[in-house]
Amino acid sequence: MRGRRRWALNHLSRLKFRRLYQRRPRSWWRRKSEYATLSRVVLRTCTVAVKDIRDVEHSIEVTAETLYEAIATALAAFQQDKWVGEIGQAFTIVTVVVQQPPVKHEVKMKDFVSWLGRQGRSPAEVVLKQELERILGKINHGRT
Repeated sequence: MRGRRRWALNHLSRLKFRRLYQRRPRSWWRRKSEYATLSRVVLRTCTVAVKDIRDVEHSIEVTAETLYEAIATALAAFQQDKWVGEIGQAFTIVTVVVQQPPVKHEVKMKDFVSWLGRQGRSPAEVVLKQELERILGKINHGRT
């Protein structure tokens, strides 16, 4: 008897639980930590500088979410400008200075091109690479 009685009590409590919580929105059980994983998009103003193959330094101010997006946007703008010569793809260093808070990054062009050519590790990285390729591809087609 004890087993049947316990089962009946558990069954009734499950039914009450279902009735009570069916009226709540689907996300009532979520925790704060599950919502905390969503981050806000932060646009930063950066100054990007690079030397062309004639050793002339060019710089431009861009707004971007990531370091590589700043580099791609600047390279796209440099490709459109007739004053800027060809930019080397191997050991050329691209300097990115973030305005707020002030941070300086130096990236070799070969590392940037290599990263862009690799497959993305996450869906967000895949989307970022597609966006950067679109930025660079649009400018390359427009310059020819």
